[in-house]
Amino acid sequence: MIGRITAISGPTVSVEMTGLKLYDRVYVGHSMLTGEVVRLDRNIATIQVYENTKGLSIGEPVKGVGMPLTVRLGPGLLRGMFDGLQRPLERLREEMGAFISAGTELYALDYLKKWEFRPLKKAGDAVERGEVIGFVEEGTFRHLIISPAKGKIVRIAGGELSLNETFAEYEDGTGVYGCNEWPVRMPRPYRKKLFSSEPLITGQRCIDFLFPFARGGTAIFPGGFGTGKTILEQSIAKFASADIVVYVGCGERGNEMAELISEFGELSDPWTGKKLMERTILVANTSNMPVAAREASIYTAVTMAEYYRDMGYHVLLLADSLSRWAEALREISSSLEEMPGEEGYPTYLASRLSGFFERAGMVETLSGATGSLSMILSVSPPGGDFTEPVTQACLRTAGAFLMLDTSLAHKRHYPAINWFQSYSLYEKELAAYFNERVSEDWGTLKERCREMLQREEALREVAEIVGSEGLQDADRLLMKVADTIRMEFLCQNAYSEDSFSPPEKTVAKIREVVEYYHAALVKLKEGMPLEEIMKR
Repeated sequence: MIGRITAISGPTVSVEMTGLKLYDRVYVGHSMLTGEVVRLDRNIATIQVYENTKGLSIGEPVKGVGMPLTVRLGPGLLRGMFDGLQRPLERLREEMGAFISAGTELYALDYLKKWEFRPLKKAGDAVERGEVIGFVEEGTFRHLIISPAKGKIVRIAGGELSLNETFAEYEDGTGVYGCNEWPVRMPRPYRKKLFSSEPLITGQRCIDFLFPFARGGTAIFPGGFGTGKTILEQSIAKFASADIVVYVGCGERGNEMAELISEFGELSDPWTGKKLMERTILVANTSNMPVAAREASIYTAVTMAEYYRDMGYHVLLLADSLSRWAEALREISSSLEEMPGEEGYPTYLASRLSGFFERAGMVETLSGATGSLSMILSVSPPGGDFTEPVTQACLRTAGAFLMLDTSLAHKRHYPAINWFQSYSLYEKELAAYFNERVSEDWGTLKERCREMLQREEALREVAEIVGSEGLQDADRLLMKVADTIRMEFLCQNAYSEDSFSPPEKTVAKIREVVEYYHAALVKLKEGMPLEEIMKR
């Protein structure tokens, strides 16, 4: 299928061509730019180009591929760094330098590298779709080779194989390879979704103690400029209790991504002691890259995350920031001359976001294993306005909402999570886990902590009128203890040893504060002066 360009408008191109399907992948112009069909009208197809269209002209050829935009899935993804179209950035730099040339096409995986394949099935075995037939060792992980279809194995290999060699063969002649392709906009299949009662430990006391996440859950971090969204997401990426982390820099500044890459290459994983990068996949689609590729980047990332989830791993997807993804969607919608919704965003913004959130969850895979995909996504509302469309659309589907407060950030309080405006819908589901596995007084301590913070907030208004000297000694004691909770418990330094706090350390720290408060109250009732109590 070959057509000709009839019109160009920014990243969108109109082509006179028949035989295309919606979301088919195409190559545009003499430079072979990657594009995707987003609208069909008789013999005119509208194409969204994922690369810079500078220099493109009317009349240049367009070639259809006959399949949608896909990602390549197989051994070698871990420790990789890709752009929004899954092009390997490190190998691109080796071949052409610091800048990517237009129309560059490079396989995401190294098809010449040999992998030691260990079969778990033998010739003559009948297998179902999704059944494990063998594995290769990918770093510290067992990378499962999964049957793509039902059939009977007539030949299965073993030993060192490259990804373009046949690992196994069915009686109908179909081969099983070490890698496969999957459309990025199509969720990968599973047997059923499961109820999650396990937490995703982040190492941040404010989150794990007050607003815990569930494995397979979703959370958003909305916050204005300078509230620490990127630092918080990077801290969670470093310390979260996930097997594999997929981090998407969606429209981020290049210097922030460079800092992240540098840190991940040097840091040790607190859970395994190995290098953090060994369990990480980075998708870097910085602000200077084409806007259309930014819209595709989160789908590229979530498909790779689902792939490892299907092996029975617990995967964490972090995206920074969802607002820049929505801005790219708005820009593309505008160039398509679609009817705008609130603040110029397309009318389907909410449904597109909810469809993306739906891909998270704890599932029973086709092979019968249990895997999970958790999502933590930052949102950058303009001017810190949480009533804007992206934040509101996320609120309808996200399981946890952590509001980053500008006033706390200005006070150098990190993480700047407002403990009065934030919430987690997973709190009740995870209460039994923390009470049984960490400490039986976890729930009680949490209630006492919240109660003191709420009472201190009310007393602060009174203190502003009458002064702290006008308060009763018990109230002054409460304000002192609440200040300790805020500054020594809820506040963590992201660049010190305190940047990671396991649940056992968290509960011990808050128990010490609560016990001190109760002991001080007893001494106060016995007549000891408050000043003397506070010295101890």
